[in-house]
Amino acid sequence: MNPWVVFLFWFSVALLGYTYVGYPLLIWVAAFCRRTRLDREPWQRPISVVLVAHNEGARIARKLDSIFASDCQSRFCEVVVASDGSTDDTALVAQAYPDDRVKVVAFPERRGKPACLNELIPECTADIVVLTDVRQELDPAAIRQLCENFADVRVGVASGELVLRQPGHASAAARGIGAYWQYEKFIRKCESRFRSVPGATGAFYAIRRNVFRPIPAQTILDDVAIPMRIIAKGYHCAFDPAALAYDEASRSHEQESVRKRRTIAGCLQLLKQTPDWLDPRANPIWWEFVSHKVLRLLSPWLLVIIAVTNAVLVAHDPYFYLMALQGVLYLLAALGWHYQRSGQGSRIGGTLLMFVALNVTTVTAWWDAFRGRFSPTWRRAT
Repeated sequence: MNPWVVFLFWFSVALLGYTYVGYPLLIWVAAFCRRTRLDREPWQRPISVVLVAHNEGARIARKLDSIFASDCQSRFCEVVVASDGSTDDTALVAQAYPDDRVKVVAFPERRGKPACLNELIPECTADIVVLTDVRQELDPAAIRQLCENFADVRVGVASGELVLRQPGHASAAARGIGAYWQYEKFIRKCESRFRSVPGATGAFYAIRRNVFRPIPAQTILDDVAIPMRIIAKGYHCAFDPAALAYDEASRSHEQESVRKRRTIAGCLQLLKQTPDWLDPRANPIWWEFVSHKVLRLLSPWLLVIIAVTNAVLVAHDPYFYLMALQGVLYLLAALGWHYQRSGQGSRIGGTLLMFVALNVTTVTAWWDAFRGRFSPTWRRAT
């Protein structure tokens, strides 16, 4: 056996295992042994709410109803609705909403959420600015819970928790996505307890207005770029599992791929924009950022290396059995895809399908990044 091939195989297995199993266990232990305890009390000062919408005329009123159903809506000084180059009646519906705290800013051309936030956040009147998207429904206690985190002066960002609703007849893909999201939230909770989460839930998070700095207008992931810039200033990014926003899980891995491809391309874009985040001297949560955000970008290439080196070593024990194990896992993922196509559910197959689909999507996102296809505007997954 070639010792370099053996080393490459086991190094890739170890790095892949660390990315998906080792790091979650280590961050859980770190959070248990060295927990950051934050002060928390009701936020009694004014709150600004900002949402950016593009062609959301059919849903904007429902979203505003969700915001004003908050049990702390009496402290809202403004709810700013930015119509980002909408060609429908988004601005008109928002302007007609029966609450004079709703302020509509209609941008004639579509520029993307980051450009809108760069202009709107500095103009907000409250110290705390809550950022949310149109699609998700907020729990009545969500904004109150989120703002309570800012009683601690160390907190610069607070992220809510996104709950994916699934019908009883959820597809294999939806089950897999739900399982993956539970895994992701476990990691975020541990990171928040230890030091900081390297990013926020884009659908629902809040920041201190005075620590916000504009981000590049072409940024795809404002929910990572804004929190990480604030963390770099020494502030804490908290994850609050009691601040709930509700959404529907994607019904197919193709639908989810549209969102994940953009998200992963956004991570690659951020590394290009801010390479300093890879420097432990410049990034106070370097370990969390690299382990959570960066290593997953290498996952598909590690899988390829594992498969190729395993094939080279297959004539030797125990590599034959390891190759067989890989085949079984990919077969189960294929069964998950079959169940999805036939409208049936499969928890194991769905989880493995999600993992394989995520890695395929990561490859396509690398291709987007290689071609420089970074767009701050989004298209709705169908």
